[in-house]
Amino acid sequence: MSGDGIEILRLGARGDGVAADGLHVPGALPGERVRVGPAEERRGVRRAALDAVLAPSPDRVAPFCPYFGTCGGCAIQHLAPEPYAAWKRGLVVTALSRAGIDAPVAPLRDAHGAGRRRATFHVRRIDGRAEAGFMAARSHALVAIDHCPITEPPLHRAPEVARALARPLGGGGKPLDVQATATAGGLDVDVRGHGPADARARQALVALAGDLDLARLSLHGEVLVQRRPPVVPAGRAPLVPPPGGFLQATRLGEAMLADLVVAGVGEAKRVADLFSGAGAFSLRLAETRAVHAVEGDAGALAALDRAARATPGLRAVTHERRDLFRRPLLAPELDRFDAVVFDPPRAGAEAQAARLAEATVPVVVGVSCDAGTFARDAGLLLAGGYRLAEVVPLDQFRHSPHVELVGVFRREGRRRR
Repeated sequence: MSGDGIEILRLGARGDGVAADGLHVPGALPGERVRVGPAEERRGVRRAALDAVLAPSPDRVAPFCPYFGTCGGCAIQHLAPEPYAAWKRGLVVTALSRAGIDAPVAPLRDAHGAGRRRATFHVRRIDGRAEAGFMAARSHALVAIDHCPITEPPLHRAPEVARALARPLGGGGKPLDVQATATAGGLDVDVRGHGPADARARQALVALAGDLDLARLSLHGEVLVQRRPPVVPAGRAPLVPPPGGFLQATRLGEAMLADLVVAGVGEAKRVADLFSGAGAFSLRLAETRAVHAVEGDAGALAALDRAARATPGLRAVTHERRDLFRRPLLAPELDRFDAVVFDPPRAGAEAQAARLAEATVPVVVGVSCDAGTFARDAGLLLAGGYRLAEVVPLDQFRHSPHVELVGVFRREGRRRR
């Protein structure tokens, strides 16, 4: 490699600096001249480690986390806020453009709040002792950490909790994944990877839950002990999610997404919430309108139902267990509603979007954690006569390439039957 180094032209979709020849350099920024190590190709992408920044960008800032650069959790702590926000909004703009969609994209909204309220810590035995942390980027190597500074303060002790819980389960000899969630009742912890535990190990775990002052402790989704309800408020509703169940990463992110969903459906009186999960949107929507929640996970629906029954003054909340990937709601079923909300996993909702395109629902609000699959699904709705009024990107996963978004679709050219 020449002593003059190479020039970085742009940021890639994963936060790597990209040179003119397509070489990806993690940690490098546009406009910089850098020296790199030998290039390696993996899955069609050539990458090289950053050896030195020879001419830094004026947008370079000092990372705040001591683990940045080794831990694979954050990709881009070294970029100043304004260009960072432009890059992240640009991920959405690019995804829509590649799908041939011309729609207004709002400025990126910061949804980080107090930090991540949930995280999964990996536990492995290293040099004879259990260590907890995150995986290095593109690696199975564990980066042991003391605490993660982008999490809420109650989660700062989570690595210590994970190490302690590993002791009755072999001390990290078998890889464990420990999901910790900060709730109103305290830490809610679900341990996975060990398989069934004998009576002695289970008793030890229950005792540790008391010593560690956990709200709830579960093993592979089975509750071992609940000392306090791990409540996660959803609007006025006291939601207790199923062990290890899905939640939005930050409290502020969930609240901002819900506000956009409620505003998007407008004056609709009957709303279908598809891929509803445990009801983060349904329970808030039900404060002012009737809601039908559809979800494939029975535990999530049970949690939604309990929260709805425990909240006085909500409108009717009905629910249906259904695999929307295999059995999406059909047009006649959809046309019973004044608005539809869908919030699928990262894979998107292609089958359901195709059926929505055949329906006459006046308003559809799409929530997504993947701009590419959202653009694909949006294309189906647009081909069916909808107009994408606006897309709002939210930065819930700060310092990562992940971006949340909400898009509001309005029916054009066809009257409601």
